[in-house]
Amino acid sequence: MEFEISNGKVIVDDRFDECVTEPIEVAFLDNTVCELMLEEYQFDFNKEDFHSAIDNFINLDKRVLHNVSEFVYNYYQDILKYLTPDDDWYVEINTPNDVWKFVQFGCEPTVSRRESDNLIYISLGCHCQWEQEHGLQLVFKNGSFINKLGSYDGHLTNSDAYGNQELEDVIYKHRG
Repeated sequence: MEFEISNGKVIVDDRFDECVTEPIEVAFLDNTVCELMLEEYQFDFNKEDFHSAIDNFINLDKRVLHNVSEFVYNYYQDILKYLTPDDDWYVEINTPNDVWKFVQFGCEPTVSRRESDNLIYISLGCHCQWEQEHGLQLVFKNGSFINKLGSYDGHLTNSDAYGNQELEDVIYKHRG
């Protein structure tokens, strides 16, 4: 089964109830080709919400990363507290703008609808040199901006991750 979207098709694998887009270039990732995994898409009440979020996501420019460089740098500094220069993961990053040199972006973002607000979120798992076990998760609300980042935990917001509604608009929650 297939569904048409503005940037190609969503293919449903009926054997596994999984949906994936055809390969699509993502602008802010230097036009890297990604296949987006869509959770519960075939059963969703408004597939257009998925399409809109995907359009937003693939058309973002690099400012989306620049806007959160300081938060990623804070994440790096929080992890650095547990490392010594002898550790394999140890890297020296001098400024927030330099963090991206140590991040490798994934190419299979996951698109899902969050129950509590019915909005679409796109989660992108990344490898980062300073935290090789848990990496870096970037979550994009409606595919438009990064609303959460930090070690990969699968949550779409910090309020979900910590069970605290006061953290709904917190992009990065310091460890400690």
